[in-house]
Amino acid sequence: MGCKDRDLQNPREPASMRIHLFRHDLAWAGFILAIATAMGLLYHWPLVRVSFQGGLKGYLEEARTRQWEVRFQGVKTVSLEQAYARYQEGETIFVDAREPDEYADLHIPKAINLPPEQVDSQGERLLAAVAKDRQIVVYCGLASCDAALKVAEKLQSLGYTQVAAFLGGFRAWDEAGYPADTGK
Repeated sequence: MGCKDRDLQNPREPASMRIHLFRHDLAWAGFILAIATAMGLLYHWPLVRVSFQGGLKGYLEEARTRQWEVRFQGVKTVSLEQAYARYQEGETIFVDAREPDEYADLHIPKAINLPPEQVDSQGERLLAAVAKDRQIVVYCGLASCDAALKVAEKLQSLGYTQVAAFLGGFRAWDEAGYPADTGK
């Protein structure tokens, strides 16, 4: 029977023995924590190194972009300039993939509000008059938002052939001073 088992069975064991056992257990817990921390740092060392060098944000953005390229590989994208050029032509339908309250605050004029979770239930109805080969640009709020890619992918699955996602988001559009509207 080990010291610990004896201590649990006999609470009248001297206090000094219980303190000794507590310190012993605490030392083992510290040792295990130190080993776990070291192993975690070693396993994630590339990420830790980038973080120490101040490049974590860029690293994570690149990782997200690579992930998006794999997941949304069939979705075309357009830049801010390309989206604005299409807007000026007046032939492109703009779809705002943000939530209705964000859309109501400010959006690209004449844009249709269609968040990702509503595409299946509302998409056909909202786009019923839109030809399947009409140019559509989908945008969301920020460059880090993937709602535009999700909606564009779903619209493609509904048969729309000229769908592109504007990845800069409405924030980039607004900051560029391009037209914005609060009406529906």
